Amino acid sequence: MRKIINATYMTLDGDITNMQDWHFPYFGEEARQAATAQLFGSDALIMGRKTYEAFSDAWPQRAGADEFADRMNSMPKYAVSTTLRDPAWTNTSVISGDVAAEVRKLKAGPGGNILQYGFGQVTRLLLDNGLLDELRIWLHPVLSGKAAPSELLYRDGLPTAFTLNGTEAHSTGMIILSYTPQPAQR
Repeated sequence: MRKIINATYMTLDGDITNMQDWHFPYFGEEARQAATAQLFGSDALIMGRKTYEAFSDAWPQRAGADEFADRMNSMPKYAVSTTLRDPAWTNTSVISGDVAAEVRKLKAGPGGNILQYGFGQVTRLLLDNGLLDELRIWLHPVLSGKAAPSELLYRDGLPTAFTLNGTEAHSTGMIILSYTPQPAQR
């Protein structure tokens, strides 16, 4: 069975959205290697509409720039949305009905890991339905001090406990924390 792995970049104060202000000083060679291994260790992407729109605006513009961009553009993509119609980004399918059932089918199908970037409603749905296999928090050693409540990692949902799988500390101070979610408490 395929695994779904979520990769979320976050500050010490829980900001997951204002990356332009805090991410790049900590993204050194170690992070570049980890991000490349993570992407190439997966053969599909799953994302919500907002992430899809941001990625589909950016990645096609980088086609041919490097192997990372080419991988992002060529791999199958699944956008979870009730409003997205006719996605323009290559190899994109829209999941809009019973999302949990569709993702279960996707996980049971052939292929490798499915990667998700960012933490939002789709991640919460995956967690609440026991569909997320691993959460990787790329913890940046900075307080952004400007995130609105809707821009923090926290989302209303079922309580979820996690088991630590491992840590990877980088010389920039960034730490990648890997967790396995435990079954949701109902």
